[in-house]
Amino acid sequence: MTLRVLLCLALSLAAGQALAEATHYPLTVHSCNREVTFNQAPRHALSHDINMTQMMLALGLKPRMVGYSGISGWKAMTPEMQASLAGLPELAAKYPSVETLLNANVDFFFAGWDYGMRVGGDLTPQTLAPLGINVYELTESCAFVMKRPAASLDDTYNDLRNLGRIFDVQDRANQLISQMQQQVAEVKRQLPADRPRVFLYDSGEDRAMTSGRLGMPQALIDAAGGRNILADLDTSWTRVNWETVVERNPQVIVIVDYSEISAEQKQQFLLDNPALQSVDAIRNRRFIVIPYVQATPGIDNVLAVQTLAKGFHGP
Repeated sequence: MTLRVLLCLALSLAAGQALAEATHYPLTVHSCNREVTFNQAPRHALSHDINMTQMMLALGLKPRMVGYSGISGWKAMTPEMQASLAGLPELAAKYPSVETLLNANVDFFFAGWDYGMRVGGDLTPQTLAPLGINVYELTESCAFVMKRPAASLDDTYNDLRNLGRIFDVQDRANQLISQMQQQVAEVKRQLPADRPRVFLYDSGEDRAMTSGRLGMPQALIDAAGGRNILADLDTSWTRVNWETVVERNPQVIVIVDYSEISAEQKQQFLLDNPALQSVDAIRNRRFIVIPYVQATPGIDNVLAVQTLAKGFHGP
């Protein structure tokens, strides 16, 4: 077969694939334990939290957005993300209300359980559906409303893939997923057999806010060649007693950097905590810091895996 024929065949297959992947409305997608139907691509979308907003921007969906929420009240943005959001208003610094969404004529809300929504709260898929607002739930957060397996990077890929279908930008979504998968695979190829014991510290003094097997840190630690000391807890983001941390004796502590308390202050609290002085990570001062946007499901999960792998195993 000649090179010209091969090229023509490749172009033909590519064109056929693009045609096959185009969204045909009405479109129904799975969101947690629900099915959501879209009669057309949303035109007035609102994303909640920095990680979900970053996903929308990465897919080129800014023109389809009326704003975002839940960032400035909790987290800091990089100058690059601030520039990307230029001209797009933050409709609520922390949690938006139903009135916030109605006043902005929102037709699509990208949020999650414990990421802008809570069970029994005013802002849920059930309360918004009668108002003509479709909700797509962050896959990782489904653990708060249904039984599901351990968190995986596939959760992030699933969200990107579904957003691509909902907004008819599958080519961008597939390209981004493929790039992320290749970068993670490259990290995994270089991992040694040793898997250090890892504790993720989000916040808290009386008790520690951390993650069990259903939160995204489980997937990040695993992909980077570590062992989450709380992998046996069938829960997502949760609180544990310090006695549990001491008993499981992590060799590395990962600190999530966000909010008014800096990563340096969190580290100092851990170093000064009398209850933790026997912990290997404290004695050897083995800390890794990742920002909130990397610790939660989103496109920066790859950066987290790269940072953690280097911290766990060295350059």
